[in-house]
Amino acid sequence: MDRRIVIVTGGNSGVGFETIRVRSYVFTVLEHPHDLHAQVLLLRNAKVYMAARASAKTTAALAALHESTGRTAHHVPLDLASLESVKRAADDFMSREHELHLLFNNAAVMIPPVEQLTPDGYDLQWGTNVLGHFYLTRLLLPALERGAKSAPDAHARVVTSSSNGTYVGKLWPETWRDSDARRRKRSYELYFQSKLGASIISRQGALRWASKGIVCIAANPGMVDSDLYRHDRFARGVLSFVLNPPSLGALPQLYAGTMPEALKHSGEFFVPFARLVAHKSDVYDDAVGRLVWDWLEEQIAAHEGRPEP
Repeated sequence: MDRRIVIVTGGNSGVGFETIRVRSYVFTVLEHPHDLHAQVLLLRNAKVYMAARASAKTTAALAALHESTGRTAHHVPLDLASLESVKRAADDFMSREHELHLLFNNAAVMIPPVEQLTPDGYDLQWGTNVLGHFYLTRLLLPALERGAKSAPDAHARVVTSSSNGTYVGKLWPETWRDSDARRRKRSYELYFQSKLGASIISRQGALRWASKGIVCIAANPGMVDSDLYRHDRFARGVLSFVLNPPSLGALPQLYAGTMPEALKHSGEFFVPFARLVAHKSDVYDDAVGRLVWDWLEEQIAAHEGRPEP
């Protein structure tokens, strides 16, 4: 990771924080299986940007990273639910850096009250987990292309957090914006839909950006005890005996983002703990992929006030 530039969205807690801080799967499992103080992204000389909301939690997370690693992670203010905030975050990063080698699309919202929407009127989970990350990645594409050219392995990587929920998720385009149909759905159904959407976009990005040297991989952190459960404390309590610590949840995406072998699996899916599995069949359906991709492009075009692509 020497001199690699990395963005982790939502890195102020949970799996994102551990992705920045935790011991790397590469060194812990393969080289030093008994070393509890193994390498971390910061200690491997990566320049890490934490893309998260400006808050006391983010300030505390940055301080904790410095204390545990002796190195400084940088902050890019970002609220993925707001397209305007996504644009400002991308502009902020691009004003500081010329290239980007690794983007962890890690942040997510899970099972909030169905009534909650993004500021732009989208379902909160779809707008944050799918549209927000898609827009951010599209805006950072020039930096990723330059990162691929400068990287020793000639690739940049986009690692997107998905979930087991992708296998039971279904797509209801009429629910992506607020509607009567959306309000009739349960929050967990909308969450599973958003994770299926994230996997679809990861696969489509792998196909569409391969010629640019950009590898896109989806990663499932598994059942992790994190702040994602803030909207459902009951579920967190019931599942507490099977929830893994966030440090273990970070392993699949760290493997996808750092291991040389992962370059051979663009468009695929890593699950706990860094095992390669097949996506749900919908993810490989290019007609479904075009439907989702084109809709996202239309939303971005509308937001930017330009003709639809």
